Amino acid sequence: MPGQRPLLSNRASSDISGERDIAEEDALLTGRPTQRTTSGPRTWKFWREIGLFVWAVVATALVVILAVVYQQSSHDSRHSSPHPTGKRNLIFMVSDGMGPTSLSLTRSFMQFQNGAPFGEQLVIDQHLIGQSRTRSSSSLITDSAAGATAFSCAKKSYNGAISVTPDHEPCGTVLEAAKKAGYMTGLVVTTRITDATPACFAAHVNMRQEEDRIAEQMIGDYPLGRVVDLMFGGGRCHFLPNSTVESSCRADDKDIVAAAKKNGFNYVDDRAGFDKLKGGAAVQLPLLGLFADTDIPYEIDRRNENDIYPSLHEMAEAAMKALSEATRDSDKGFFLMIEGSRIDHAGHHNDPAAQVHEVLAYDKAFTSVLDFLKNDKTEAVMVSTSDHETGGLATARQLHTSYPEYVWFPSPLANATASAERLAMNYATYLLTANPSDAQKASFIRSSLSSGLGLADYTESEVSALVADPSTSLYQYADMISRRSQTGWSTHGHSAADVNIYSSDPKAALPLVGNHENTEVGDFLREYLGVDVEAVTKELREKGAGLMVEEEGGEMVGWMGKVPEEGRGSMGRIMLRAMGAISGRGACFMVGTVGVGTE
Repeated sequence: MPGQRPLLSNRASSDISGERDIAEEDALLTGRPTQRTTSGPRTWKFWREIGLFVWAVVATALVVILAVVYQQSSHDSRHSSPHPTGKRNLIFMVSDGMGPTSLSLTRSFMQFQNGAPFGEQLVIDQHLIGQSRTRSSSSLITDSAAGATAFSCAKKSYNGAISVTPDHEPCGTVLEAAKKAGYMTGLVVTTRITDATPACFAAHVNMRQEEDRIAEQMIGDYPLGRVVDLMFGGGRCHFLPNSTVESSCRADDKDIVAAAKKNGFNYVDDRAGFDKLKGGAAVQLPLLGLFADTDIPYEIDRRNENDIYPSLHEMAEAAMKALSEATRDSDKGFFLMIEGSRIDHAGHHNDPAAQVHEVLAYDKAFTSVLDFLKNDKTEAVMVSTSDHETGGLATARQLHTSYPEYVWFPSPLANATASAERLAMNYATYLLTANPSDAQKASFIRSSLSSGLGLADYTESEVSALVADPSTSLYQYADMISRRSQTGWSTHGHSAADVNIYSSDPKAALPLVGNHENTEVGDFLREYLGVDVEAVTKELREKGAGLMVEEEGGEMVGWMGKVPEEGRGSMGRIMLRAMGAISGRGACFMVGTVGVGTE
């Protein structure tokens, strides 16, 4: 534009540059140097600049080479086998149904309850190393059966599969391979020992609800024989014959406890028997410990019944002590799976009060494992993750159509002294035994709301709803405390959220640092122990070929049971089974089966 200097006005004039170019061209044609190149000897400044330039080139090359080497070594360390040598122990912890928000919920609750600063963490928070993607082969949202199969077999399978592939072939598990290699093995859970997660390490069935068959396999009645040295949990009803024991839930009259004893198992079934184990020092393996008919109660309820049921951390400590003593003089260590099973059930029930106490109980067991590893001389690692998230949990809830406030309240959870499950069980028992009028029902409900949930602001409409529809009392109780704490839930089922991975030793668990498929967790377990799972798969298929078992009623089926009907979801079948149990066995059994098979 007029009056403005040209963009390149600071460059040398064309006359000067032209003269320089002509001089350089003459030098090239005649071979005689230009005046600029013969102006004098090289100065120190000239050589210093040359030296700096050479150093910069060499340094850059070294940085590039080192970066390439580091990237390759990092890739190799994350994706290749750890190539273990020597004696070692592996403790695998599963926080069933615990997603990242479960930690946010519980951490805030812990801080409120303890008057702790906002920077106070759970123990498990300090050991986060990565995340796991959880989809199954049949759905973007997995169930526990497919999720645990990814851990045990390192293979994707369909929802409902207990260590079988999508084509209904058995896949060897890391626990079976560990036993074959000389390791001692154990399972510790707070659900039924026949539930999906523990079953996936020591059984193979096509449909997870076949817990009677799973019980038989877990004590050694299947092609590999006995592979588990220690089992602690609930689920006694699947081991007792239905013809002689009222608390049995088997469909036949087989006595699996008697069969276990015949196969060498020692057996304990109550708190007194557990206490005689002296924290694991007095254990004689193999050992089967079944401490509840169905699931061990939620921790919020169990803590008031400590004389009846052992806690998760107590069972974990006894198991670690027993397996450590049993392998003291062995060149092989042990593999132990510990599951905080009922975090999942609290998610299914949408019960935030039960949830925080379950996560705290898991955190306590996690601490017990860290303490054991610190004091034990054998090389070892603990890895912890979840099979999936349950409930679509959010530490937020919009109660009205207007724009929500940014609040979440842990205080209502601290006021609760019982789970919604326990309150629903008490209500169902009252209805069965007292035959009360509506007015009497309302009075009972008001008392349960104030004493069990710590609610002083319940409404008469909430009381009337419980009087009118006792069948949904579990969800109604849970929703009352969820609303008051403004805890949100998107489902009574599972979600597709990624779940966290933790470890006692990030270096030893380096292949799991970052974001991974759940099958990569299974890969790590077998590689850390250095066991041959594929050989176990081959043995299972060879020995199981043509092997048939008799169903109740005389029908003969394959040793892994019936194949599920195409297109029929496991959750629907299991809920129908649970409803049948509710109507057929009364309130006490009803609560034990709420959520059965849905985690």
